[in-house]
Amino acid sequence: MKQAPTPAPAPQREALPMQVDVKIHSLHASGPVLADASVNLNGCFAIRGIKVVDGSNGPFVSMPSYKGRDGYKDICFPCTKEFHQQFHQAVLDAYQQTLTQIPLRQQESQEAPPAPEMKM
Repeated sequence: MKQAPTPAPAPQREALPMQVDVKIHSLHASGPVLADASVNLNGCFAIRGIKVVDGSNGPFVSMPSYKGRDGYKDICFPCTKEFHQQFHQAVLDAYQQTLTQIPLRQQESQEAPPAPEMKM
């Protein structure tokens, strides 16, 4: 009796470093959505429609989703636990950095000299 050849083990893929560039588009003053964001992965894949949402345990990242029969389903999502943590931390860090820049922008606009009046 012939034995079937055993399949070769799948080659191990080395995880490449992922560059996660986050842009916070808008901050919301009221409601559960705190901010809208987009993410660019390694300069070659963009994700729009990401939201920073105020949850009971603090802000969390909500991925773009659609409503199905069984509730909402994410359209795209990180596949590994490690990248999930890196992705969400990058979005939350960008959100916090944007929040810290608001007082600086307000202070700069108050310190700026008034624009010269134009006479006609």
